[in-house]
Amino acid sequence: MNTQVRRVLGLVSGPGSNRLGLQAMRVAIAVVFLWIGALKFVPYEADSITPFVANSPVMAFFYAHPDRYAQHLTHEGELNLAARAWQTANHTYAFSRGLGTVELLIGLLVLAGLVSRRLGLAGAVLAFLTPVVTLSFLVTTPEAWVAALGDAQHGFPYLSGAGRLVLKDVTLMAGAWLVLADSARAVLREASAPAARAPAPALAAKA
Repeated sequence: MNTQVRRVLGLVSGPGSNRLGLQAMRVAIAVVFLWIGALKFVPYEADSITPFVANSPVMAFFYAHPDRYAQHLTHEGELNLAARAWQTANHTYAFSRGLGTVELLIGLLVLAGLVSRRLGLAGAVLAFLTPVVTLSFLVTTPEAWVAALGDAQHGFPYLSGAGRLVLKDVTLMAGAWLVLADSARAVLREASAPAARAPAPALAAKA
């Protein structure tokens, strides 16, 4: 193998590169949660998650009328005042703001892992658990699959745009697990360091 190639592979496979990758993953996960969490305060984003929330057996109770959402869906960029009024009465925006707050908190905790091991661990745990919930939408949300409108390709395994968006969370889950494991190792090292530095107990004096 070429010497230059070996050198490059050595750098890429080294501990410094691994550390850089983990920190980059931490920042990337934080960016996703912070950006999307902030968008939850904007009506169009709140409207777009309506099918997921309304069909979720653990979230639907947040809405006043989860069974009527389909009649009030709008396209991104579309301003429909009547639909917006219904969504307000449905508590769509209130729920979205609450969810956005949680996502912003997760993003900040994950980012704090750059300087705080324990805060980073808490953020990594929450970042790992979030995709567990969102991936369940593939089971509960009809809009996650191509509708039967005449084309032969519909239903499972033909993911719709919404379904493809949800499926990408498997990468978020995998990345969060790597960050979680790294944070757990850091917390364990921190906990064991004082014990390692403590002086050995003096031997009891012989009688």
